[in-house]
Formats: sequence, structure tokens, C-alpha cells
Amino acid sequence: MMTLVTTAPVASSTFDTSRVHSLTRPNMVSVGTIIWLSSELMFFAGLFAMYFTARARATEGWPPEPTELNLPYATIFTIVLVASSFTCQFGVFAAEQGNVYGLRRWFAITFLMGAIFVGAQFNEYRVLVTEHGTSISSSTYGSVFYLTTGFHALHVIGGLIAFVFLLIRSTMGRFTPAQATSAIVVSYYWHFVDVVWVGLFATIYLIR
Repeated sequence: MMTLVTTAPVASSTFDTSRVHSLTRPNMVSVGTIIWLSSELMFFAGLFAMYFTARARATEGWPPEPTELNLPYATIFTIVLVASSFTCQFGVFAAEQGNVYGLRRWFAITFLMGAIFVGAQFNEYRVLVTEHGTSISSSTYGSVFYLTTGFHALHVIGGLIAFVFLLIRSTMGRFTPAQATSAIVVSYYWHFVDVVWVGLFATIYLIR
């Protein structure tokens, strides 16, 4: 009887300690995402370097005539994208509380705002090509402009696909901590995309 009584508490104590240890470990999915985003940051750093190098070597106006960027228009869809970071974070807060309906609502709004941004950017491309004759092959400026903003647009589209996947997944079965982790990971990516665009906006539209 003495052995049985003393053994049970020891086993329980060992289990609780290992459980606490597992809860305090960093989530490997989040860590992997941060590492991947670091590599993406280096990729965009290369695009920024390309842009500034082309600008430093330019012998004519920047942007060259007749190219003229629409700053008020770009400012509007920049505000939309930046605001989507807030709605995305509200969705993360809802996910952390286990509120799947709040998550869906805020992420659906974020998806819509991101889609508006992409549509507005493609409309700007259309105007530049049809009204200004600025294409990716028309000049050095056209090349660096479309490469930098185009790669960013592809990343935004990738984020929109992630939102769709997450929204569909949240409707299948019970809402789990794994799904909440997925929401957090997607938010990391979306915030990264927003920050990169703020840098691009300042570089391309504000610094003349």
C-alpha cells in the first residue's frame, strides 16, 4: 500500500511538468514562417537595390516623360492595404479567443480589401500602358517599376489565396488550436506584405 500511494503522485507530477514544458516551447510553424519571411525580405531588398541602381544611372527624368504616376490614386489603395493589416489582426484576436465567427468576418473583410488593392494596381498598369505608353520593355523605369510592384502584387495574391484556404478550413469541423495557429501565421505574412508595400510606395511615389 505504501508503494502505491507514493508512486501515483510522482507520475502525476512528471506528466504535469512535461506538459508545461511543451506549452512553453515556441511554435515551430511560426518560427519556420518567420525564417521564410526573412528570406523574402532579402528578395525584396534585392528589388529595392535594383530600383535605386537604375535610378542613379538614369540620364533623363525619373520617371521619364510621358510617364506620370497618379499619387492621389496610389495613396487611396495604399491606405486600403494598410487598413487591411488592422482587420487581419482583429481576426487573429478572434481566433485566439476561439471565436471562429469573428475570425471569418474579419478575414473576409481583409480578403476584400486585399482584392481591392490588387484590382486598383492592375488598373494603374492599364492606365500606364494605354495612356502613357509605359510598359515593362519601354524603358528602364518601366522595367524596374513593373518588376518591383508586380512581384509584390504576386505576394498579395498569394496572401489572398491563403485567406480563402483558411476560411474554407474554418468551416470544416470544430475550430482547433491548429487553425488558430494557421490564422496567426497568415497574419505574419500579410503584415509583411503590407510593410513591404509601404516601403515601395515611399520609394516609387514619394521620393522623386
